[in-house]
Amino acid sequence: MPKLLTSLRLPALLLSTLCLSTPALADDKAPTATAQIAHAGSEAGARPAPDLRKLPVIRPKIELWPDRVEVEGNVMPWQEVLVFAETGGLRLTSVQVNIGDFVRKGQVLAVLDTASVETELEAVNAQLIEAKATHSQAEATLGRAQRLLPSGGVSQQELAQYETQKQTAIAQLAVARTRVKAQERKLESAKLLAPDDGLISASTAAEGDIVRTASELFRLIRQARLEWRAEVPGKTLLRIEPGQEVVIASPLGEELKGRVRRVAPTIDIKTHTGLVYVDLPADSQLKAGLRVTGSLSTTRKALVLPAAAILHDKDGDRVFTLENNQVQAIKVSIGRTQDDKKEVIAAGLSERSRVVARDLEELLPENPKAEPAAQKPEAPAKS
Repeated sequence: MPKLLTSLRLPALLLSTLCLSTPALADDKAPTATAQIAHAGSEAGARPAPDLRKLPVIRPKIELWPDRVEVEGNVMPWQEVLVFAETGGLRLTSVQVNIGDFVRKGQVLAVLDTASVETELEAVNAQLIEAKATHSQAEATLGRAQRLLPSGGVSQQELAQYETQKQTAIAQLAVARTRVKAQERKLESAKLLAPDDGLISASTAAEGDIVRTASELFRLIRQARLEWRAEVPGKTLLRIEPGQEVVIASPLGEELKGRVRRVAPTIDIKTHTGLVYVDLPADSQLKAGLRVTGSLSTTRKALVLPAAAILHDKDGDRVFTLENNQVQAIKVSIGRTQDDKKEVIAAGLSERSRVVARDLEELLPENPKAEPAAQKPEAPAKS
């Protein structure tokens, strides 16, 4: 009887040993997407993998969002007028304004010596009187000849000569009058007047100097108005319209508000920027030539997702896309924020992507893989 029990026990023990030592057969199917997104779900201590069919999915939207573009530019005069001497060869006898003075239209800026001009004016006035007398005599002579012509007292040839003399006298009278006007104009231009209200921005006038014709003596900023010429990138320039509000950062520590007056029709091919002309407030206290920064309001397209669809952790900002029954984490950069929506910037992400909408923490394992427990050696079977 004991021999029979021993023979039965050995096959059973052998079978048990084979079952313990033979590894489990590998499943020939590929691992599911659920196993890929929560690879530690099958390990001890990790959360179970979520069901892909139950994941809430949305698609990013492209929206037009307001945007502010930071640019630089120079403060320049709105319009600058040159005041120059129309008459050369005259001496500056008086300079009545300095750089930085505010002047009114018609105000005297400087005075030239007019002694030589007055002398020439007297001479041409005398020539005018002589030309008038010559014209009167020629006209009277022609009248008498026309009355004597029927009686034969004057020939036709003589009459033609008298008519020529009258026309010559008329021409000489016109020349004399022109010379008088020219000298009177010189006399008037001996006083340099402000062409408009404005600020004297430059001056080369000095008392005692002999001026040259068309030489610049003053520069005037019309109305004392300044403008900011913002240098805007070409693509942004296309979205700027006259009338838009602009914020300029003043070096004095305050923000100034201006408005776009006009936009340049061309873009510089070297700098790839175009000018935006912004009117500055009269009390800006800025100076022409100063370079300042500012911002312009515009609109720009944004790829938008709800904030709940973006995971923020120590590894950065990520979103999870669901494509081909697989979840993939994509690193993104966050741009602008508006309410509970954020602009996302990432390669491979578009408005056609399927993005997990919320509960993103469920897509990550909470705990590291647990080490399997050590097994105690089995006691040898009793024979």
